[in-house]
Amino acid sequence: MSRNLALIRGRARRIPKWKIKEVEYLANLLRKYRVIAIADLTKLPSAQLQEIRKALRNKAYMRVTKNTLMAKAIDKIMNYKKGIEKLKEYLKGSNIFLFTDMNPFELYMLLEKYKIPAYAKPGDIAEKEIVIPAGNTGIPPGPIFSVFGKLKIPTKVQEGTIWVAKDTVAAKPGDKISPELASLLQKLEIMPIEIGLKLKAVYEDGVILKPQDLKLDVEEYRKRIEEAFLNAYRLGVGIVFPEKSVIEAALIKAQMNALALAAEAAVVMPETLPYVLMKALTAANTLASILAPKAPELGFSVTAQVPGEVVEEKKEEEKKEEEKEKEEIAAGLEALFG
Repeated sequence: MSRNLALIRGRARRIPKWKIKEVEYLANLLRKYRVIAIADLTKLPSAQLQEIRKALRNKAYMRVTKNTLMAKAIDKIMNYKKGIEKLKEYLKGSNIFLFTDMNPFELYMLLEKYKIPAYAKPGDIAEKEIVIPAGNTGIPPGPIFSVFGKLKIPTKVQEGTIWVAKDTVAAKPGDKISPELASLLQKLEIMPIEIGLKLKAVYEDGVILKPQDLKLDVEEYRKRIEEAFLNAYRLGVGIVFPEKSVIEAALIKAQMNALALAAEAAVVMPETLPYVLMKALTAANTLASILAPKAPELGFSVTAQVPGEVVEEKKEEEKKEEEKEKEEIAAGLEALFG
């Protein structure tokens, strides 16, 4: 009797070989790759998943497996990778695992490109603010008025249709979408839901990154870098930093300052003569404008224009300096962004 009971217990404890192999395989993947990501597979169409697989080919390895087996694999390599045990907190629901050496921010942006808009269903959770825009809904008056009222969306009837009086927030991030709101959004052809591979967490070098940590406003960062580069370039020109492009711009600036100083001091040379004449003409015009109304009998008149050649030359030099600066900025940004 006891022997039979022991045999039964032994059979019950026996682990299938495929599970043992899977855990070992997962452990090797965890050791091999620098970045490990967990993404939610819920509601993701298989066709869209295949598109994402193609996009990540040769960049990331994707595998669907049981959460319990991944947890055991993480336990096996905890001594090799600091902090990786924190990934176990995200082993819930339907998941797909991504193993890669890509930068986590690059991985996030790539997955964001493959999200498609969809209509909301009752019970869906709003991921971002849902706004009902002001304007003509194209919907004729009727029982739907009560839906607008229930959702606290101000309306008016105009030209035989319902108009939304002002932009109205119908749901905030984290709100559950009601059946009434889901129906109204569909009638208004508003698709607030994005279907795609949604990252839950990404592990890299002992740090767990969440989606909100990986979201970047690329254009804003580009503008900031452009501004920082421009300020650095101007500072370099100002202190004559020993770099070829900076020195070239600094020499142009020094030449312009020297010409301005020479013109101010009325030093007559071929290079400064146009500026000296322009300065003298400006002074003469100023004096004439003061004396003309006081002593009209003297016949003073103000020259409306300075010599065209001088103006054009000055504009051309300023234009060249501006273009040179733009070229240097563009070259620097190209090096930064490829």
